[in-house]
Amino acid sequence: MKLKVTKEEYMYQGHTACPGCTAPQAMRYVLKVLGKKTVISMPACCWSTIAGIFPYSSLKVPLFHTAFPAGASVASGIKAGMDVQGKKDVNVLTWAGDGGTFDIGFQALSGAAERNEDIIYVCYDNEAYMNTGIQRSSATPWGAWTAVTPKENPEGNPKKDIVYIMAAHRIPYAATACVAYPEDLIRKMKKAKKMSGTRFFQILVPCSTGWKFSSELSIKMARMAVETKIFPLYEVENGVKYTINKTPKGLPIKEYLKLQGRFKHLSEKDIKFIQMRVNKEWDDLVSRASNYTA
Repeated sequence: MKLKVTKEEYMYQGHTACPGCTAPQAMRYVLKVLGKKTVISMPACCWSTIAGIFPYSSLKVPLFHTAFPAGASVASGIKAGMDVQGKKDVNVLTWAGDGGTFDIGFQALSGAAERNEDIIYVCYDNEAYMNTGIQRSSATPWGAWTAVTPKENPEGNPKKDIVYIMAAHRIPYAATACVAYPEDLIRKMKKAKKMSGTRFFQILVPCSTGWKFSSELSIKMARMAVETKIFPLYEVENGVKYTINKTPKGLPIKEYLKLQGRFKHLSEKDIKFIQMRVNKEWDDLVSRASNYTA
């Protein structure tokens, strides 16, 4: 069944994203669901510049630029202000990158989730601090080149499982999504819109600049991330009910890595290690989904 989505656009045609950037697509899909009665809290991130330089904005909804660690706390304050005014039908959205979610903004996000603030939090995940020069974040995959991780010495732990961490807060809803699967993203956002409490999304948005691939491959790269099981599509309700939304083809991880310059230095041993980790994390996810009992 095809999902109905409004023809109304809540973004203007002009923005300042890099060629091949998929972050604007993610915003466009989300706003098509949430609509004009939306207020955005946005900490420092790529989208801080994509939106345009003050006093201009590429968005048709109110936007508050906030300090790097404050995305969720500012959203909490905005929601409280709306409640005092009796404006119960306004969607309060935090829109943050992985740096402002996994790392610098995590304390505010965790606090909002613990209080079950009535906000929607979206992390558009491009797997590094792209706006400031491609530095590693805890969303950066193991072995990926960044400006601060020398290619001769892959370092760091595997990517932080942020949805699992948010689910552990027992919030009403947490989900992954990907720009290559807009129907899945739209369906999940519609579901979240009907709920109250803290709702969390991790949306994969490949970055051609930071990942070092040709810009016309952006959607293919996003699709391959899902089909290789690197970025599975699933949702978690009330912290316990895991549902896998798409069964991946299980393409070899090497097919995904070889298209990205950030991985070109990896040895066969490194690639086998990554494949092993991906397989294990997929098996863990399947186990969580299959072991749920109401």
